[in-house]
Amino acid sequence: MIVYYTNMRYKDEQKKEAIYEATILLLNKEGFSSTSMSKIAKHAGVSASTIYIYFKNKDDMLKKLYLDTKKKMSAKMFTDTTNDDAKSSLAKVIRNYIDFILDNQDAFLFLQQFTNSPYMTELDEREASTYFTPMYQLVKKGQEEGTFKDVDANLLFAYIEPPITELAKRHFKGEIDFTEERIDVLINLAWSAIKK
Repeated sequence: MIVYYTNMRYKDEQKKEAIYEATILLLNKEGFSSTSMSKIAKHAGVSASTIYIYFKNKDDMLKKLYLDTKKKMSAKMFTDTTNDDAKSSLAKVIRNYIDFILDNQDAFLFLQQFTNSPYMTELDEREASTYFTPMYQLVKKGQEEGTFKDVDANLLFAYIEPPITELAKRHFKGEIDFTEERIDVLINLAWSAIKK
């Protein structure tokens, strides 16, 4: 019996995660232009050629990293939010979002940096928006219940997400804390803004 071996290399999810983690840390520390593939490889503990098993180039990697991070954030945000009324579900989504931010500071800062970069204009936003289908479903449910204003969902989101993001930035600068009282106020303000 003859056994043939090839030079085929296989993808390893742990290596991919290490590459993602190294990229996020370096981007937050050094920015997009100063973060090279060789620096990422060194920081992730892999060879530079290993990165190209997973990604075509740096642009491809950054876009996939953004989508992967959004997917993880979405999974956290919409945990256990489907069986309640719209108001209770909204409160859970906000709390889950804040938990994700506090537990994943580097990921949050990366998302903010990516959103304000030229890479955002090159991204297929339709793919990123699929991770937030549950939010659109929540708005639709609230509108059908007669509890949310009957306007474009994107307008309602403008009253929910930006205040949380701004407070998170101030939190990470050491200016404020996300106390239970502040979280309750955020939820009540969001509710007041979008309720019918």
